[in-house]
Amino acid sequence: AAAPPPAAAPAAAPAPAPAAGGGMMSGLMGSMMSGMATGVGMSVANRAVDAVMGPRQTEVVHRHEGAPAAAAPAACQLQQDQLNQCMQTKDAASCQFYLDALKACQQTA
Repeated sequence: AAAPPPAAAPAAAPAPAPAAGGGMMSGLMGSMMSGMATGVGMSVANRAVDAVMGPRQTEVVHRHEGAPAAAAPAACQLQQDQLNQCMQTKDAASCQFYLDALKACQQTA
């Protein structure tokens, strides 16, 4: 009488599969957090550059604010046109006469 074979050990339970992520919202939140971190990093970098080089300054210049329509430039329009025409066809040195004429006109206007 042969002894029956020993019973096989029960098979180990399979390892649980890793979580597949939280869907669309987890990806969106991850992207948002990444963008916020990038923005903070840029802000810190700008502050560091300002600390080394000094703060940046912007200046707004409003021209012709409240001024009447410009009539004076029309007085020197001929000289301006002559200078422009000369500069298109020749080099700057040969147009010195037209530049001097324009400057003289602007000083008298």
